[in-house]
Amino acid sequence: MKRTTVDFGIDLGTTNSAISKMENGNPESIRTQTLKDTMPSCVYINRKKAIQVGDAAYNALKNEKLKAMKNWDSSKDNSFIEFKRTMGSDAVYESSNAERSFSSIELSAEVLKTLKSFEKDENINAVIITVPAAFKNNQIDATREAGRKAGFEQVGIITEPEAAAWVYGMNSENKDGFWLVFDFGGGTFDAALLKVTDGIRQVIDTEGDNYLGGKNLDEAIVDEIILPYLKENFVIDKLLEDDNKRKILRAAMKFYAEEIKKQLSFNAEANILTNLGDIPGEDDEGEEFELDFTVTEVELEKAIGPVFQNAIDISNKLLERNNLSGDRLSALILVGGPTYSPIVRRMLEQQICKPDTSVDPMTVVAKGASVYASTIKKEETTITADTSKIQLDITYEPTSVEEEEFVTMKILADKTEGDIPEKVFADISRGDGGWSSGKVEINAIGEIFTVQLKKGNSNSFTINLYDDKANKLECEPANFNIIQGGKGGSAVLPHNIGIEIQDISSGRLQFKTVTGLEKSKQLPASGNLSKLKTPRQIRPGMDEDFLEISIFQGEHGCQGSRAIHNHHVNTILITGSDLPSLLPENSEVDIEMKIDINQKITGLATFPHLAFTYEFECETKVDSVNDSKAGYLETEISKAKRDINSLKSKGIDSEDLIKTEKEIEEIEKHFNKNKEAADTQQQTIENLRKTLKTIDKLIGDREWPELEKELKNAFHSLEEVNREKGNEQTTKLVESIRPNVEQAIRDKDTKHTPKLIEEINQIAFELERLEHLIGFIFYMDREFDTINWRDRNAARHSIERGKTIISEGPSIDRLQPIINNLIDNGDFGKGGPDQGPNVPKGGILRG
Repeated sequence: MKRTTVDFGIDLGTTNSAISKMENGNPESIRTQTLKDTMPSCVYINRKKAIQVGDAAYNALKNEKLKAMKNWDSSKDNSFIEFKRTMGSDAVYESSNAERSFSSIELSAEVLKTLKSFEKDENINAVIITVPAAFKNNQIDATREAGRKAGFEQVGIITEPEAAAWVYGMNSENKDGFWLVFDFGGGTFDAALLKVTDGIRQVIDTEGDNYLGGKNLDEAIVDEIILPYLKENFVIDKLLEDDNKRKILRAAMKFYAEEIKKQLSFNAEANILTNLGDIPGEDDEGEEFELDFTVTEVELEKAIGPVFQNAIDISNKLLERNNLSGDRLSALILVGGPTYSPIVRRMLEQQICKPDTSVDPMTVVAKGASVYASTIKKEETTITADTSKIQLDITYEPTSVEEEEFVTMKILADKTEGDIPEKVFADISRGDGGWSSGKVEINAIGEIFTVQLKKGNSNSFTINLYDDKANKLECEPANFNIIQGGKGGSAVLPHNIGIEIQDISSGRLQFKTVTGLEKSKQLPASGNLSKLKTPRQIRPGMDEDFLEISIFQGEHGCQGSRAIHNHHVNTILITGSDLPSLLPENSEVDIEMKIDINQKITGLATFPHLAFTYEFECETKVDSVNDSKAGYLETEISKAKRDINSLKSKGIDSEDLIKTEKEIEEIEKHFNKNKEAADTQQQTIENLRKTLKTIDKLIGDREWPELEKELKNAFHSLEEVNREKGNEQTTKLVESIRPNVEQAIRDKDTKHTPKLIEEINQIAFELERLEHLIGFIFYMDREFDTINWRDRNAARHSIERGKTIISEGPSIDRLQPIINNLIDNGDFGKGGPDQGPNVPKGGILRG
């Protein structure tokens, strides 16, 4: 069977994965070897170095974690799960049986290979793989690489909430309003807000946490229910004081936590009972562990309610910033195994609205990925054609909100090796038998068919070709599919894309969003930042002279935050070897970036002074995970606590500060439980970044007396600079600002004064720079005969022109081009006119 669309979708989950395909216009789960719709995302390497994936691997994992309690040794791990949490990092998983380590990408590739093998009827070479909406670029690239390692030639990406919406959109009569997708998976949480108009869906905003999911529920059950039971019935004080033993014990008890969670999803209480010898570990006094207790829903809610509450808080935050509340939602869609829990369903109904339970939370993502895949054309290299059959080119809209659609069909004679009759007729018939086009003659030019769609359905169509004697002819493709009743919008940017710049007025390094690449923009997207300034001159041919363009991804509200508190994608370095000639200090740079549907970043840096454009492609940077990272995080947590104490000592006792202090306490508590674990480090980094932004804001929020003093000092300094270095024009400018200063002081305006201070500092900076430019003109005039000019007459003309402008009333805009021409004209050697010959120059853009 020749497929011209991708058709296969995979939900590559943290704890469970699934694969689905489009068959006769409907998404169908491809069953695992154990005849289930999902498979544990678990990999085991046995003693013969053979790799097992799925249920067998998960059973091996459970045995391995329990056996580790016997000698309290987990150094011989050979089974792995939840490695999705370290995608995009350099974390490795050591296997004693394999005598080697595995990366997250390699382990994910093994899961993908196994899922791929469940399809027995055809080889799969193109696929759509789902990722959490909050995944960063490096995590998406790692997922795509895992797909390639699994043998897929074409790998597309869609976020998990978007995929779920494709299935819900097919089945629901709800064609207008706002949908909230609540995607609580095994290791990640996403909330996505969609606007639906006449069945056309568009994601308008997302929020999420890559380290919040079912794993956190299990850990909460272990810490709040199982460990307290063990403390009450066994002696484990010394055991818990040992970091390694505590880690092994918690890992082994996780399986009983999962059992409690599953039982209480469908029953009023959960009973946990083990036999002597089931748990090989012993307590501090040599007594073997046994479990025999009952957990009620009330007890479970007390343990896991706070975890679910974190997800609900994220969802409410998403709604609030879009000026929505739960009663305005037309659908709340549940995704992920943990959403079977009656606890979270009850909490959602109380705090947002009643969830819609019409789709299966476990399979909706994989099925949605395959529905989306049916709208994506396969690349030519992935299509295996039987050229003995008549090859057709078919063009149509794969999704529609109309009840009729146009389909264009033509014969590809150059790609058909078999005989093509002089006359060929096509008959298109709908799969349910309710409509047929009748025989219409087609050729290499093309013919347009108007097909009738069954409302609210996935419509599969079969193509039959005939010659003029009604003999049937074989063709490829012989079918296609159009989904009626809904239309998915473009994928959207999950994060703001920006660069690190140095703010001219404050000197502060900060994140600046690229205009057009804001969070939730439809993909593909493009954006730009113009009139940025270079911090130093860059000499041609000098590798030690460079300009940094550091690209970051930022969450909502990241504008103006310190760039280091956002996710670093990578840094583009433009050196003197990349430029055709000398680039002076304070030269303008225009940055343009493009992001494709799969979130690949490319860009242009244009230097108007050189009439030169530098092209770049931004490869993602792998996050490092190591022992030194644990030490670094301990230091950062301590610094955050010191900043909070400093704010409290100044009498600041705001609600935000109290909340931030609690967040730091929770971050430290979670980090200390397993600080060497890769996913713990990654989670700590992500949560710490968010909290540090809040601390920065609290430190930056100044009271009026402090602001008033700063404003008066800034304006006084500006007056002094203007008296010394200004002219008639700058004096008028300074005087025009005075009323604004006086008004701000009268109103005690804390809101607008910081911006006014920035403007005043900017003007002072420009005056200082203007003096520098004036001095440069006179320097050129004074040293004219010592400089090796390429064109002496042109140089003299430029200098005289500059002196005239100075006498008339100088401005930066008028003097800078003259100085640029003089620098290009003069041969100053490698050192340039204002520096020694071997001083490297570099830095980040200013703006």
